[in-house]
Amino acid sequence: MEIHFDWKIARVLDGDGNIIDEIGWDGKIVPSSLAKRLFLIQKGRMTPEVKTLSERFPEAEVEVMGALSDPHWPSHQDLAEIYHRATVELAKMGVAESSGDMDRRIDMLVSAVVETRASWTTSEARCVEWAGMFITELDLDSQRMEIPTALAKSDNIEEASEILRVAPPKHFPSNLEWDALKSQAIFVLECSSILNKLESAIREAASEYLPSLSALVGPISAAKLLSLAGGRERLARMPSGSLQVLGAHAAMAAHRRGAPPPKHGAILFSLPQISRSPRWVRGKIARFLAGKASIAVRIDHFNGVPWGEREINQINSEIDSIKNRFSKPRKGK
Repeated sequence: MEIHFDWKIARVLDGDGNIIDEIGWDGKIVPSSLAKRLFLIQKGRMTPEVKTLSERFPEAEVEVMGALSDPHWPSHQDLAEIYHRATVELAKMGVAESSGDMDRRIDMLVSAVVETRASWTTSEARCVEWAGMFITELDLDSQRMEIPTALAKSDNIEEASEILRVAPPKHFPSNLEWDALKSQAIFVLECSSILNKLESAIREAASEYLPSLSALVGPISAAKLLSLAGGRERLARMPSGSLQVLGAHAAMAAHRRGAPPPKHGAILFSLPQISRSPRWVRGKIARFLAGKASIAVRIDHFNGVPWGEREINQINSEIDSIKNRFSKPRKGK
């Protein structure tokens, strides 16, 4: 026997397709209540009618797709308009539900940081070079961080040079060019402010959603790993070797063309434990850290006890031991 059902009716059918029992929905059919029932079915849950029939016929198997394959299933054409309005309500409920999806929220934050940082990097370089064309005595390296702020605060290029403690320029921009240069500087500062807010939001979200992984690699790197993996569950089920090379897209493409395999992805390499270690030991530390990161994200996903300072200190001690054991490169390396 099988139980077939949709939002309006549930039936028990024998092996020949004969109806043994059925229960129809006796509630008020309005778009809001119908949307709730559709949402329940969409989540893979049983309607109250199905539960009742399952209790009456415990040997019957619930067939989720049964109603769709039954040519004799009753039509609900008389309720088509209500059904249409209910599907609109269902879509709104789905959007509201997605706001609770931390995987998507963190991915949105990470993507926003990538896009904003790309805009900031380009605009900041343009602003500094532009200012250097007029204020020629500027040290574009040591004074780089001061330049956008000084331009944004000033009413003209002379005032900016005073704030930057250098001689005024020999040539001056026109009023319109100065306005454009100042606007560029203001935009750089605004981008910087947005970046700080985005990264603060990532730290908060990742520390709550990935506490152990955040303690190990930092919340920003933890969020990037989650985003690259496509969610916490996928990251938790990913082999440590795959986690190790997350972010190494170009190197993996080169490896497929015959180049040596990458030892780490961009995310792990950004960690000081790897980037500040001797070249010949980076692969070993990356492999070790990837293994620990895999354990950490599984603890987070399967509701284990989050790692604290003791566990992180022990891992860092083991990294130091690896460095000490391989303090010199092997011959031929």
